[in-house]
Amino acid sequence: MQTILGSGGAIGTELAKALSEYTDNIRLVSRNPKKVNTSDEVIRADLLNRKELEQAVVGSEIVYVTIGFPYRYKIWKKTWPNFISNLLAICEQEKFKLVFFDNIYMYDKGSLNPATEKSMINPSSKKGIVRAEIAQMILEKIKKGLLTALIARSADFYGPTIKNNSILTETIFNPLNKGKTANWLVNDGYQHSFTYTPDAGKALALLGNSKRAYGQVWHLPTAPNPPTGKEWVEKIANKMNVKPKHRVASRFMVGLIGLFMPAMRESVEMLYQYDRNYVFDSTKFEKAFGLKPTSYEQGIDEIIDKDY
Repeated sequence: MQTILGSGGAIGTELAKALSEYTDNIRLVSRNPKKVNTSDEVIRADLLNRKELEQAVVGSEIVYVTIGFPYRYKIWKKTWPNFISNLLAICEQEKFKLVFFDNIYMYDKGSLNPATEKSMINPSSKKGIVRAEIAQMILEKIKKGLLTALIARSADFYGPTIKNNSILTETIFNPLNKGKTANWLVNDGYQHSFTYTPDAGKALALLGNSKRAYGQVWHLPTAPNPPTGKEWVEKIANKMNVKPKHRVASRFMVGLIGLFMPAMRESVEMLYQYDRNYVFDSTKFEKAFGLKPTSYEQGIDEIIDKDY
């Protein structure tokens, strides 16, 4: 049995699709799970409840973590360490393999061009500190030989299954589709990588089913030479056959909006990702497994053809 915790999100959905190439025994776990493949087993669970978590993963060979807790520091600080602590104890005791889907919030902001698996761990945000803490919890268990696990990291992501869960969707795709002005944060002259969700799902499934992948950190396949903010707007507008109208929200403006919008307030500490080149490198994965990422042009085409 291969179990996905947090199955209803963009990454979990793509992972479930990809796992069907490896097994018919797929279990999807979330508060409101829905089948992706006809043979999927679905379990409704509160993953912050230790007993329900144990019941959700019983009998697993591999446990994938693609859960996304609400994007608020106070929630992350409380939930992530507790959840990971419980899960690691269960996996250690039952000898389940663990595949943890991660981001790069823990990297030093001076190590993002390019960001590699060897980038310095020195988070510049409170949420980054939480991500660094939970990653270290996993790595320490691996180092001590108590856990068979791997960490798979992606850049910010975009894709056809996340109409309401991607910054590109909210700031560019949706506004342009409605004839409105697109938005970019801080500075539109810097490059910014995005990982295509179908690529992330395929790569996670491949890693989970590859013995040689365990015990390591991997960057999921992400297209090289990312567009700048301005170029993202132009590429998407061109495909939609609309004018590439956009504005740049300054750091001050984002902070001002954050006084009234909690979601925007939580984004202020992450704005360093937009005042420099944010270039995600997946060379290690591509060389090891030969799975090439979808180009940005093809990704944009597929999203618009499916969703707009």
